[in-house]
Amino acid sequence: MTTLGDFEANTLAGQPQQLSDYLGKVVLVVNTASKCGLTPQYEGLEKLYHDLRDEGLVVLGFPCDQFAHQEFDDNTEIAEFCSLNYGVSFPMFAKIDVNGATAHPLYAWLRTEKGGILGDAIKWNFTKFLLNRDGVVVRRYAPTTPPAEIEADIRALL
Repeated sequence: MTTLGDFEANTLAGQPQQLSDYLGKVVLVVNTASKCGLTPQYEGLEKLYHDLRDEGLVVLGFPCDQFAHQEFDDNTEIAEFCSLNYGVSFPMFAKIDVNGATAHPLYAWLRTEKGGILGDAIKWNFTKFLLNRDGVVVRRYAPTTPPAEIEADIRALL
């Protein structure tokens, strides 16, 4: 059975990160963008992470530029934007594709595990996937679902 632990991604700093390092935690995976109408969700994601990380939650942010080119070109710019504007302290990864032939393997897997309104395609920035401590996808949330509305589901897994 495939789980989160079977994947690797590069951090914003360009270092490879084994996602197996997050097994044992409840994980919220989000495709993000810095110049989107939903970008203020960073605030809610950071609040969830801050409030629940000691209980075992980790939020993983994956910047993506596939939706109306709403992400910076450079990973350094993404890191600075997230830190300065939203105080993001949860792990952020290098910019990836989430749809199509060039989709990161993690997202190819996430999409097949829990489809959405467009079948398995990611509809827009800030689509969220909740994974249990075993790295199994439990639920998918629409881009417009505020992070605060996911808290009860996260707590149930913690």
